[in-house]
Parts: sequence; C-alpha cells; structure tokens
Amino acid sequence: MLLVTEPLSIIGVILFLVVTGTSLSVMALVGIVMLVGIAVNNGIVLVDYINQLRKEGMELFEAVEEAGKTRMRPVLMTALTTILGMVPLAIELGSGAETWSPLARAVIGGLLTSTLLTLIVIPVLYIVFERMG
Repeated sequence: MLLVTEPLSIIGVILFLVVTGTSLSVMALVGIVMLVGIAVNNGIVLVDYINQLRKEGMELFEAVEEAGKTRMRPVLMTALTTILGMVPLAIELGSGAETWSPLARAVIGGLLTSTLLTLIVIPVLYIVFERMG
C-alpha cells in the first residue's frame, strides 16, 4: 500500500517540472530520491497510527477517520517545512542555485501532490484492502 505514494509523488514532479520549464536532470533525479523518502514516511505515519487504533479496538472507518484528523497536522508540517526550505533554491536565489534548482523544483512539485493525495488515497486503499482481506 505504501508503494502507492511513489507514483503519486512522481505525478507532481513531472507536472511541476513541465510548468516551470525545467528539464529532467541528474539533480532532479536526486530530488526524486529525496522526495520518495519523505512521501513514504508520511504514508507510514498515517498507516501506523491507523494500525495502532485498530489494535485498541476501534472499528475500521472510525480508526481511519481519527488517524486522518490526528496525523494530518504532522504530515502537513513535514511537507510544508521541506517545501518552504526549498523555495530559495527553486527560485535560484544565491550563487550556484541554478545547479540545485531542479532538485528543489522536483521536491516541491512532488510534495505538493503526494501530501494531498497521500491524505486521501492511502486511507481509501487501507479500507479497500482491509475489506478484501
């Protein structure tokens, strides 16, 4: 289920690189590797809390809803601090920033989409897989 976060983040990378007119370079690929780690971590935070609530005896929908409410803030804070930290690189402030800007743009674009989609898609997939199993 957590493997779904990777394609969700790649969607944002491609869109953001196209919109900003940035080519896919080695630095953008390094940004994708960094992004995948953050996106998977956000998914783990959410799924782990759902599993904890289920072990405590909560029903499936109740646990997913509670986890979404409770873990949305840490997931958003992780994403926003990373995005805001990458903005100076993305807009090429400072010397040498043009080398690092594809990395920053890849991370920003990927985090924008993966964070929003992770908060929606992962809980839905959790419910689907739990009902199938």
